[in-house]
Amino acid sequence: MPTFLGHAVSGLAVNALTQQKSYSVRNAVMCAVCAVAPDLDGIGFRLGIPYGHWLGHRGFTHSVLFAVLLALLFSLFTKKEPSTKIRLLLAASFFLSALLHDVLDAMTNGGLGVAFFSPFSNTRYFLPWHAIEVSPISPARFFTLRGLTVLKSEFLWVMAPSFVVMILSRFIQHSRIKSTS
Repeated sequence: MPTFLGHAVSGLAVNALTQQKSYSVRNAVMCAVCAVAPDLDGIGFRLGIPYGHWLGHRGFTHSVLFAVLLALLFSLFTKKEPSTKIRLLLAASFFLSALLHDVLDAMTNGGLGVAFFSPFSNTRYFLPWHAIEVSPISPARFFTLRGLTVLKSEFLWVMAPSFVVMILSRFIQHSRIKSTS
């Protein structure tokens, strides 16, 4: 898996793609939280839930259904938005942020894969392309040379593209604002 930093940055990139005219720190933070939330299943290790269990790591919390439920939950906090269109766009950004987490995990070179269709199927999947170095789950193992290798890989394959998306999105929005003025 990419680290929580990589997942959070990818959520910010999704937010940048879907934001309207004005930037909202609140919405950006909610997208980042949705992008990190699937890894809450790490609690299962402490509770004795096996990795391969449907509630284990990369199980239900990494499913499409969980992304939908998370987006619906976070959408409850968008009631003050001025239009249904903006609320729906935010719900889509929450869903995409969570789902992107799963896709990125399926692009790593380790673990058991991602149970995209849990709880209906616990079959774990990887994407055909495994460019992202899997991060150690243990914090102690992360602060080693292996952790540095993971960060390099994550920067190249997750953070740099996310930053490019954020910059391009901002540029396009400014161009639209200037053209309508």
